[in-house]
Amino acid sequence: MRYAETGFNLEIDLSHGNIERVETDPRDTELYLGGLGTNAKILWDRVPPEVEPFSPDNLLIFSAGLLCGTPATGCNRTIVSTISPQTRLMQFSMMGGFWAPELKYAGYDKVILRGKSPNLVYLYINNDKVEIRDASHLQGKGAVETAELIRQELKEPRAQVAAIGLAGENRVYFASIEQGRSSASRGGIGAVMGDKGVKAIAVRGTKDINVARPAEYIELCNEVLAYIKWREEHPIEGVMTILKGLGSPQEMAVHDEKWHTENFAWGNARVRRKDFWNEEVAEKWTETLETMRTRLISCYNCPMKCGATVSVPGLSTYMMKCFSKLTYTMAAMSDLDFGLTIAQRATEYGVDGFSTPQVMAFAMELYEAGILTDQDMAGMPSDNDGKFYWLLDRIVRREGIGDVLANGTYWAAQQIGKGAEAYAHNNIKKHEQLPLKLGMLNPIYFLMYATGEKINITQIEGQFPQAPFPTREEREAFVKDWIQVPDDKFKQYFLDWELRGEKSMPFYPTVEMCCDIVDWQERMHYIDDALGMCAGLSSFPLKPPYHIHNYPKFISAGAGIEMDEAKLTEATKRYRTLVRANNIRRGMRRSDEKPPEDHWKKRFPELEEKLLDTYYTFKGWNKEGIPTKESLHELGLDYVAKDFLERGILTDNEGTPSKETSAEKEPK
Repeated sequence: MRYAETGFNLEIDLSHGNIERVETDPRDTELYLGGLGTNAKILWDRVPPEVEPFSPDNLLIFSAGLLCGTPATGCNRTIVSTISPQTRLMQFSMMGGFWAPELKYAGYDKVILRGKSPNLVYLYINNDKVEIRDASHLQGKGAVETAELIRQELKEPRAQVAAIGLAGENRVYFASIEQGRSSASRGGIGAVMGDKGVKAIAVRGTKDINVARPAEYIELCNEVLAYIKWREEHPIEGVMTILKGLGSPQEMAVHDEKWHTENFAWGNARVRRKDFWNEEVAEKWTETLETMRTRLISCYNCPMKCGATVSVPGLSTYMMKCFSKLTYTMAAMSDLDFGLTIAQRATEYGVDGFSTPQVMAFAMELYEAGILTDQDMAGMPSDNDGKFYWLLDRIVRREGIGDVLANGTYWAAQQIGKGAEAYAHNNIKKHEQLPLKLGMLNPIYFLMYATGEKINITQIEGQFPQAPFPTREEREAFVKDWIQVPDDKFKQYFLDWELRGEKSMPFYPTVEMCCDIVDWQERMHYIDDALGMCAGLSSFPLKPPYHIHNYPKFISAGAGIEMDEAKLTEATKRYRTLVRANNIRRGMRRSDEKPPEDHWKKRFPELEEKLLDTYYTFKGWNKEGIPTKESLHELGLDYVAKDFLERGILTDNEGTPSKETSAEKEPK
């Protein structure tokens, strides 16, 4: 009997209309943990680097995390993986809500789509009954609207629906997959879904999930709930508002946006609006949020209310989460009323809330600079807010200049030319980043931005404070109940981290310590993404209820896989390395791992090179950021080393194992 997971994937060949229920190898779960881990293995095995994002041979994988659907609080993430049209790399995006648990209850761990449907379709999964159904009547419909129409058509109000809007149908490079309370939005995952001719996937399940040791598992879950309650009663002092409270940033409950409006960039991540925030603005924004926000909501089996339903007068209600509350407002340099209103249309269109505003602001900057002309922008309204509505409509329909902008700032700049490249300056690996402009380089954040392959800083940072506390006494108080650290040395790192003068760098005692901290934070995110745990209850906040010490117990009691901290760390390192291997053989190298030039006002090029050198060595990668044969061998990834050798990515003199160990090693 399989525990926690169902042991079956649903494979759908859209080109031929073939549907298969495929039993999976439990050994893969032990080695790669499930979720993102096994997604990475499937993409490695079946999508070679010659396959383009819009090829029928590209896969689109919807995966429930290993522990999704069990009683573990907050374990509800769907991990969607494919090859991104925007970055041309392996893309993985997570969505919360109820979809992943429902898939487990239907009897599947993953839905794997290959090929392309000749006509627009949607999939209906109802336990053992799986259908490919005509969706021609849904063409052009909004993503949220589509979900409701499908539920009505199926007469199944409890069906969980993941759908694309017009942007996905038209293969906009930053199209999202919307799913009611959450979305998978980064890197153009919705464009791949649209390219495959799939409008939506509706799931309904009524089966049970087995756990290996139920009594022990429930006790672990109760301990988490007890800790959540205790931490809420003992808030962490000295941490900025966005990280206060447990869980994902409580943006939809926050009114004081002075820090965001003055430190985050407005327009195309270029201009900061200093002295914007005042009492009049604060009062108006509070009124807007209180009027339009109907209620705060949670995802499956989660006590945190980090999202909200937003009702815009005259428009349908939609769900908003986290910082996307401000991104459209910031791009247009407008107010919150505009931001929440245009976000409703953007949600129905199905576009990413970080990339889309920046693409529109990028277009306006090019127009103001004379790079885009009146001819390019023919028909654009004269009022500020109207310009952004107009641009959004052109982009999702790929009409006129919108057809160019729909490829994102990097590719649009290449096509436009005439100096447009200088305005596409907030990218990492061709992907728009959070519009954040700060003063002094932070070495930990430099490493996370540069090397993170989620290519999204909000899914990398977390467990270590963002800044030192002012006094030794405050730092000592903080570390007293810091039970989540994987090793006590991290407490000492924090104790020794002192405030520096305005002109000196907020640095740590050694570069090696920076590597340690980044590795810990990244490790926790990768564990979450294999198990299906919300980062807001594990890797993202300080002092969370899930951490490296209790996760092995959850895996052992839940999935029946005997696990300890060392084995969990190795498994996580194995599949994190496999994610990188997927990208390395698609051409990613050190030269791609550069944060935006103006992300920090003061940079230190020599230090940045040293940070990369040291971190690459720490990870077992060579100077180009390529995992060495030795490190691949230690993780049981000799098949990766063999592929790299055959492609000339590695050579025989780069960490060759001894003759006794050069044969392919069975992973531990």
